[in-house]
Amino acid sequence: MNRTDAKKRVAKLREEISRHDHLYHVLDRPEISDAEYDRLLRELAALEAAYPDLATPDSPTRRVGAPPRDDLPKVPHVKPMLSLESVTDEADAREFDRRVRKGLETDEVLYAVEPKFDGLSVELVYEDGVLARAATRGDGATGEEVTPNIRTIRTVPLRLRGARLPRTVAIRGEAIMPLEAFRKLNRWMTEREQPAFANPRNAAAGSLRQLDSRITAGRPLAFYAYEIMAIEGGDAPATHGAELELLSSWGLLVDAHRTTCRAIDEAIAFHASLAVKRDSLPFEIDGVVVQIDDKTARGRLGVRSRSPRWAIAFKFEARKEITIVEDIVVQVGRTGKLTPVALLRPVDVGGVTVSRATLHNAGEVAKKDIRVGDTVRIERAGDVIPAIVERIPRKGEKRRGAFRMPDACPVCGARVAEDGAYHFCTGGPSCPMQLRRGIEHYASKGALDVDGLGAKTVAAMVERGLVRSIADLYRLDEAALLELDGFAEKSAANLVSALRAAKQVPLERFLYALGIRNVGEHVASLLAGHYGTLDAVMEAAEDDLLEIHEIGPEAASSVSGFFAEKRTRALVAELRSLGVDVLPAPRRAGPRPLAGKTFVFTGTLEELSRDEAERLVKSLGGRAASSVSAKTSYVVAGVEAGSKLEKARRLGVTILSEKEFRKLVGNN
Repeated sequence: MNRTDAKKRVAKLREEISRHDHLYHVLDRPEISDAEYDRLLRELAALEAAYPDLATPDSPTRRVGAPPRDDLPKVPHVKPMLSLESVTDEADAREFDRRVRKGLETDEVLYAVEPKFDGLSVELVYEDGVLARAATRGDGATGEEVTPNIRTIRTVPLRLRGARLPRTVAIRGEAIMPLEAFRKLNRWMTEREQPAFANPRNAAAGSLRQLDSRITAGRPLAFYAYEIMAIEGGDAPATHGAELELLSSWGLLVDAHRTTCRAIDEAIAFHASLAVKRDSLPFEIDGVVVQIDDKTARGRLGVRSRSPRWAIAFKFEARKEITIVEDIVVQVGRTGKLTPVALLRPVDVGGVTVSRATLHNAGEVAKKDIRVGDTVRIERAGDVIPAIVERIPRKGEKRRGAFRMPDACPVCGARVAEDGAYHFCTGGPSCPMQLRRGIEHYASKGALDVDGLGAKTVAAMVERGLVRSIADLYRLDEAALLELDGFAEKSAANLVSALRAAKQVPLERFLYALGIRNVGEHVASLLAGHYGTLDAVMEAAEDDLLEIHEIGPEAASSVSGFFAEKRTRALVAELRSLGVDVLPAPRRAGPRPLAGKTFVFTGTLEELSRDEAERLVKSLGGRAASSVSAKTSYVVAGVEAGSKLEKARRLGVTILSEKEFRKLVGNN
């Protein structure tokens, strides 16, 4: 690689690493595994070593962590919190040992070796034995102040034990979420269709960095201490072993899985033995820390800008594709459909950490015979959705009982009914999850498009009892909204105004907003165009619905059954009494020019907005879809069209420019 190519690659790597730093450290939403991140960082370091003039002070190789979030107070650390150089190969561990022995001019080095926790690094500052401050690592020099949250962790003593305590001491350790607590939390979140955490590390980080410490208190975290960073008014231990003993005597939790090694061979053997025990530990680790035991020897070797010369993180190989099903939970969707989801021991699949996979329905689980505790192989279907490919039998395994769908909804407790291959909660709007998802859908872009009514706001409204049905949205006033977190006078007034404006709604949008099973935007448009008024749709018989082109038996049955229910008619009457006006649609007779045609739009259109183009297609009888398949009729490519355009070319789908599209629809 010449210097020009290296310069381009360095710029690309810095941009990518910085993006992943933000996702991992600030947003707690990693997209790639630790192993993949380390590979990118090693590649950048190698290029900077080969071309020193390309190294800059702001390179990711020169800093630790990522900047702290703006919504938490920032505090300087007593002493910089460095990261560790990561290695995964035995040869790299031996090279570290060679450098250490050469730097110390000795053939004998005593190493302290212990687990490398996969959690959130935290600094605790005690003054006269009392916990005064706690902060996350942040960028290494400045962290996020999380004292109220740390105080909720039972393994953190609010006052150190002992008679002769230092005046001030800064202690470094790891806040982690034990695996059992992690499984329970992810089960609870998955059942309620909330985004589950990718791994225990992110669960710990997301819990500790809450603005409301009550949320942290409800999530059982643990804190393991492993370093005295600075001490005043007391004697600093001479070795790491003595340091851990002192921390333990002060009442801090110190892990027992540690040893001292007189040669690197012993450290490598301990790494291998702990890798075998890894899955039986109550917490997640991703390797071992190998460090010089003697503090004076550490001082002689010193530190680099990013990491100490006297320690390494000797990591395990990432779990790849093969993993364990730790639980099977049932998720409740908007229409009440129950979907089994496998919660997995986090595993690396194509550089992405996967911690759960859909099992689709009870039939799919039975067909693949997937049970809790099974070893399975994972793949990312379409490179996006994780799926279990197969179970991998293990010799001598004792399997648990077969999975079966619950008889009662896991959220509301209502009876579960079977409908073909699927199971449904019969609770309807009385089920908090169906109510939440129903309101979110009602306010979504393709429906009433109510700005300010997102998932978090809807969840808070339901939890506080402000809304018990869709109709209650129109009873909200500014005073009620001000009771919710995040609402000020202006935002409350804006939402009330948006709901008032949404009282006039076109028929096709209203039909879609109701969330009728098997009725998407396209079917809603067909119904509106055929019947013209809401009353006509409500009175339509199933046989009449089947006469409409593109309306199949499932959709016809869903529509007629939905409007036959008393609670549906009561809801419509209530909405009308509150001023909701469903505007009639022009009735469409005979064939339409785009009937049977499916369009996908990609990129930015210059003359039309995406919504305008899709509505135009629907008005002419066509269908607007979001993804490209072999059944797609046309892909309309605007400026900066992306992967959809490439897929259309691979599948041989007809591609139109915006000008060609407008000519096709007669909109010149």
